[in-house]
Amino acid sequence: MTSSVSRRRALAGAATLGVGVPLLAACGDDGSTADDPAGDPSSDAPSADPSSAPPAETDTASTAPDGGALDGLVAADEVPVGGGVILEDEELVVTQPAAGDFKAFEAICTHQGCLVGSVTGGQIVCPCHGSTFSISDGSNEGGPASGPLASVAVTLVDGQVQRS
Repeated sequence: MTSSVSRRRALAGAATLGVGVPLLAACGDDGSTADDPAGDPSSDAPSADPSSAPPAETDTASTAPDGGALDGLVAADEVPVGGGVILEDEELVVTQPAAGDFKAFEAICTHQGCLVGSVTGGQIVCPCHGSTFSISDGSNEGGPASGPLASVAVTLVDGQVQRS
């Protein structure tokens, strides 16, 4: 029996190989072995003996490098009255509809799951398709979004907006 490969099948195979090889390489070995758990010896990370590590700090102040509290989501004075801030890492938006009244909502648009992009004019705005939400209660005010942003309970403690 004679086997012939069509041009189309050969090109499809080559294309698959071209895509597959880099993907397989990305899934490859990270360079660590049983003899060398730290991985690549040329790495910039120093390999330290845990017994030679300096003792942990005993200072209980919970401040971040920028001076904000680690326990808080955001400093209250960073949230403008009538506006808000988007915390991308936490996927939250914190608003202050009226002075001293802090609200928080999940920052994922209910239309297609985009991260909201801004808080302006008393509205939380999704950049993907223009959906807008109220800074007071997260309700949908316009655009194709199907529902409100989910509310997240927050409280004000020592000048920091924190999850309740």
